Formats: sequence, C-alpha cells, structure tokens
Amino acid sequence: MTQTKLAEKQADEILDTCLKAGRLMLEGGSEIYRVEDTMLRIAHNAGVEEARCFITPTGIFMSLGQHSYTQITQVKNRNINLELVDRVNELSRKFAAKEITLKQLRKKLQEISRALPDFPIWLQILGATIMSPTLMILFMGAYDWADFLPAAIIGGGSYGFFLGMKRYTSVRFLAELVTAIVMATSTICLCHLLPILKVDNIIIGALMTLVPGVAITNALRDLFTGDLLSGISRAVEALLTAVALGGGIGFAIKVFAGGL
Repeated sequence: MTQTKLAEKQADEILDTCLKAGRLMLEGGSEIYRVEDTMLRIAHNAGVEEARCFITPTGIFMSLGQHSYTQITQVKNRNINLELVDRVNELSRKFAAKEITLKQLRKKLQEISRALPDFPIWLQILGATIMSPTLMILFMGAYDWADFLPAAIIGGGSYGFFLGMKRYTSVRFLAELVTAIVMATSTICLCHLLPILKVDNIIIGALMTLVPGVAITNALRDLFTGDLLSGISRAVEALLTAVALGGGIGFAIKVFAGGL
C-alpha cells in the first residue's frame, strides 16, 4: 500500500471517529461548543493539528485542514441524554491520556451508537412521579397536601404515556401535544370526582416533567458563545415544544373543563 493510500486510510479513520463522537453528543443534547471542542481534541490527539469543523443541530462538517480530507454526517435524532454526552467525553479524555488507541475509541463509539445508554423506563417514570408534586409545591408556593398524591400519579402516568408515544411516532411535537391533552383530561376528570382537588395545581406539577428546560438552557448557551444558527434553531424547537404542551392543555380545558 502506498504512502498516499495509508494517509487517506488514516484520515478516513480519524474523520469517522470524530464525526461519530460529535453525532452522539448532539443526539444527547450537548452544546455546540462542547461538541466542537471534543471533536478537535480527538483530531489533535490523533496527530492532526489543522482540523476544522462546522456544526449545526442537524449536520456536522469536518475537514483535516491542509490535507483537504472532508466528511459530513447527519443528525436525525435529537434528545436530552446527558449520560450519552458524558460517556463520549470520558472516552475522549481516555484517548487524550493515551489509555486507548484511535481504533479502540472508534470501536467503543460504535458500540455506544448501537446501544445508546439510557435509564430504565421504570426509573424515568419514578423520577417523574417524584418530581411532579415537589415542583407543584415549588411553583405554587403552598403546601397543598391534598393535591400532592394526585399530582404524583398524574405526572408519572403522563410521562409513561409520553415515552410510549415517542416510541411509536416519528412526528415531531405530536407526543407532547397528545400527552398534554391526556394529562389535562385526566386531571379534570379526577377533579370532577374529588372536588377538593385543584386542577391548576395538579396540571402545573405534572406538566413540569415535559417542559424543555435543558433545551432552552442549551439554546441560550449557544447564542452566548456565538453559535447563532444552532442557538436560534434550538430556541425555536424548544418554543414549538412549549406551544404543543400549552396547546394540548388549553384544548383539554376548553373542551372538558366545563364549570371548573
């Protein structure tokens, strides 16, 4: 094999590894500057000094500088999975410390992409169940113990429904819209059966599990660091998610609330 072909093979391996790491981090909801920093560090530690990359929420472009080797990759799935971001960062640090080789790094990234790390569904639902009533108390500013248990049940059940909807639909924001309708309708029906309960308290607590807080934070961080394209697109995506949630709640209240 000629020297040129060896250089091309090495460049392909470096580019493929960097793009895999960047794509996984974007799919986990990482900020653009963090993705860029990780990709450039991997390239630098692989012996490439003049690597360049351009990152958007839906695609990554990377070039190895003077060698003119360039590749792109698409990012189709975007969620909030900080466990995924942490694992890629950990592998990048191990590669920088020479604990693993470039081939081992590439192999481990492929393994992660085939089996994305995530918490068990039961644990996610349990977290939503605990978070809903506590956030209800935080936002309402009152210890309304009558609504505490219903908020936990509605919050946990609605989040489980949301996870199921996301698995069986590829339409953006549909899961949020339908879940908000189901959540508000369930709350209204429960409050009809038990008039002592307050619709507003329960809905506010349960809804907090779906509010795109991390997405909004990342959008602002991208804007503040100068990544305007990513910041604006992420802000619009978070806004549309909020509109879907608010629209679902408003629709259910308008149709089913009656005198409440």
